[in-house]
Amino acid sequence: MSELAAQNITYLPGVGPKRAELLRQELQIASYEDLLYYFPYKYVDRSKFYAIRDINAKLPYIQVRGRLTSLKTIGEGRQSRLSAMFSDGTGVIELVWFKGHKYVKDNLNSDFEYIVFGKPTSFNGQFNIVHPEMDKVHDGKVKIAAALQAFYNTTEKMKRGFLNSKTIHKMQQNIFLSFQGKIPETLPAFIIQRYKLLQLHEALKTIHFPLNAEILEKAQFRLKFEELFYIQMNILKQRNQRNKSIVGHNFKTVGNYLLSFYEQKLPFELTGAQKRVIKEIRRDMGSGKQMNRLLQGDVGSGKTLVALMVMLIALDNDFQACLMAPTEILASQHFETISEMLEGLNVECALLTGSTKKKERQRIDEDLQSGKLQILIGTHALIEDRVKFKNLGLVVVDEQHRFGVAQRAKLWRKNTNPPHILVMTATPIPRTLAMTIYGDLDVSVIDELPPGRKPIETAHYFHNRRNNLNKFIKGELDKGRQVYVVYPLIEESEKLDFKNLGEGFEYMQRIFSDHKVGMVHGKMKPKEKDEAMQEFSSGRSHILVSTTVIEVGVNVPNASVMVIESAERFGLSQLHQLRGRVGRGADQSFCILMTSYKLSEDTRKRMNIMTSSTDGFEIAEADLKLRGPGDLEGTQQSGLPFNLKIANLGKDGQILQFARQVVEAILAEDPHLEKDENHLFIKQLTKLSREKMNWSLIS
Repeated sequence: MSELAAQNITYLPGVGPKRAELLRQELQIASYEDLLYYFPYKYVDRSKFYAIRDINAKLPYIQVRGRLTSLKTIGEGRQSRLSAMFSDGTGVIELVWFKGHKYVKDNLNSDFEYIVFGKPTSFNGQFNIVHPEMDKVHDGKVKIAAALQAFYNTTEKMKRGFLNSKTIHKMQQNIFLSFQGKIPETLPAFIIQRYKLLQLHEALKTIHFPLNAEILEKAQFRLKFEELFYIQMNILKQRNQRNKSIVGHNFKTVGNYLLSFYEQKLPFELTGAQKRVIKEIRRDMGSGKQMNRLLQGDVGSGKTLVALMVMLIALDNDFQACLMAPTEILASQHFETISEMLEGLNVECALLTGSTKKKERQRIDEDLQSGKLQILIGTHALIEDRVKFKNLGLVVVDEQHRFGVAQRAKLWRKNTNPPHILVMTATPIPRTLAMTIYGDLDVSVIDELPPGRKPIETAHYFHNRRNNLNKFIKGELDKGRQVYVVYPLIEESEKLDFKNLGEGFEYMQRIFSDHKVGMVHGKMKPKEKDEAMQEFSSGRSHILVSTTVIEVGVNVPNASVMVIESAERFGLSQLHQLRGRVGRGADQSFCILMTSYKLSEDTRKRMNIMTSSTDGFEIAEADLKLRGPGDLEGTQQSGLPFNLKIANLGKDGQILQFARQVVEAILAEDPHLEKDENHLFIKQLTKLSREKMNWSLIS
C-alpha cells in the first residue's frame, strides 16, 4: 500500500472526524489517495472580472470586486436569511445566505474589499447571488489559487454539513502542503518517455489546480490513458492466460445434422454477414482452444439461425448444446422457432423454464444425462445444480447483459472441459464499450438484414396529432395488419404508469371498437400474459397495449405499427429495441414516437436520431455520447465492471484504442510481464484486483 493510501483522511488538516465520516459515507473517500483521485467535474475561468452593470441572466458564473454597503438579517427562525448589498461602483447586487448566517455575518466586514464569485439570478428586477464564494482582497492584491477553478460534485447531505466544492478544493491543497515528497509513479519510465506523458505528481496537481487549459488537457490525457491502459491490460492478460490454459473441445466434423439442415430446411438464403460469422465461429471451434465469442446483430438480423447452425456443428461432433435466454417468453420463442426449423431432422430438443411441470422436468433430466436430449433451451433454470449434461460442448447465451457473472459461470462448469461460449446480443454495443465490457471476447457482427426486409419508417408526433395517428392506425388495421401500443413503466411512478396503461387500453377499445384489443404488463400472472401474447401472435387480437415486456421475445411478422407513448421517457437503445418488434415481415412497417410538446434539448436530439437512422450501432454510439455508459440499456442492469474516475467511454474512444494498442504491443513481447521494466504493471494490477474490480465478465 502506498503512503497516500495508508493516510487516514481524518488527520488531513481541515477534515476531522465529522467530515471524515461524511466523506466516507457519501463519496467512499477514506484516505489521502481516495481524495486525490476524486476529480473535478468542471472548471470555471477565475481570471475574468465583470462589472455589475454588465451582468445578465445568461452568464453561468460571474466574478466581481467591490465592497459591502449593507448587511442585515431578514425574517425569523428557519425562514430567516442574511442579505448583503454589494457594490463595485458600477452597480449593486444582493448577496443572500439561507444557512450559516451567524458564521457568515461574523466574518464579513464593510472595511474590506472582497472578490465575490457565484451564479447570478434575477429576482424582482434585481440580480442576486445565493451563497456566494467570498475572498478578502489583501493589500490591494487579488489572490486566486488558479485561473481555472475546479468544481467537485457534492451531495445534499455534504452541503448541509458545510462540506461544499470549495471545501474539497481546500482539502486538495492541504494534501499537497502536508505530503512531503513526490507522489509515487504508477507507469514505468519507458511508457512516460515514449509517449511524452506528464509525471503522475504533476498530472494530479494540475488536475486540481490547473494553471491554464493547455496543461490541464495534458494532465487529463495522462490520467485517462492510465485508467484505460490498466483496464485493457487486465482484460488482455486474462485472455492470454485463458487461451493458454484452457483446452477447447475440437469440433473437426461438419456432418449430417448441419448438412441436412442446410440442404433441406434453410428458411432463406444466408446473408453475406451470416456466412462470414459462421465461418469465424467454425474456425474458433476447430482450433483446439475454447471459443469465447460475442455475436452482435441488430433486431431481426438472423442471430437465432446462426446460433442453431452452430449448435448443429456441436451435435455433429457428438456434443450437446444449450441456449439460455433471460425470460420465459424469449426462451419459449427460441424453442418454438428452433423446433419448427428442425422438424423432420431427428434432433431431440427441449424447453426448461421455471414453469416446466415436474414430470416433464424429470424426463428432461434423464434424457440430458443419457445424451438422448441434444439441445436444451431455457431460462435461469438451466444453471441449477440438478441440470447435468452428458457432454456439453456449446453454450449460447442470448441477451447476456441480463445475467450476472456467477450465473453464467455455472454453465461453464457443466463439463470437465469448459464448453465453447457464444454470447449473443441484439442491443448494439458501441465499439468503445465492447472493448471494455467484452474486451476478452472475439467479436462477430451481423450487419445485414435478411433479403426482403424493408427499413422501418419512423415518425415523431406530438400529442395534438392524435387524430392523424388514429386514422393511420385504422388504415393499417383495414389492410389486415396488427399494432403495438407501448407505455413506459418506471418504478418511481408505477401507479401513474398503470393508470396511463389502463386508460390507454380503454381508449383504444373505444376508438377501435370493431377490433379486438389485448393488454400485457409485468404484473400479470404468467398464464394471463402468455394467453394475451398468444392471442396477438395468432392474429385473434389486432392491437396489443403493453409495457416494455414485449421489448424482447415477440415475433409477429404481421405487426406493422409500433406506437411508443411518452417516448421521451425511454433511452435511445430501448426505443430502437421496441422499434425492432415490427418490420419482421415483407410489408412496410412504421414506428410512431408520441411525446408532449415540451421537450428538453437532449430529448429532441433523441427523437431526431430515431427518425433519421435505423442503424442500431449508430444509435448506440449516439446514446453513449448523450447518456454515458452507466445508463445505457444493457449496461444498467449489470453495471460497468469497474468505476471510471476520469475517462468517459462516450468521448475518449481514441484514448481507449491507443491504450489498447500500447498494451497489445507490451504483451506481444512479454506475455507474462516478466521483464524488469514491466514489474510495475504487476504491482498496479494486483492493487486494482484488491479493489475488487470485476474485470472478467465472461470467463
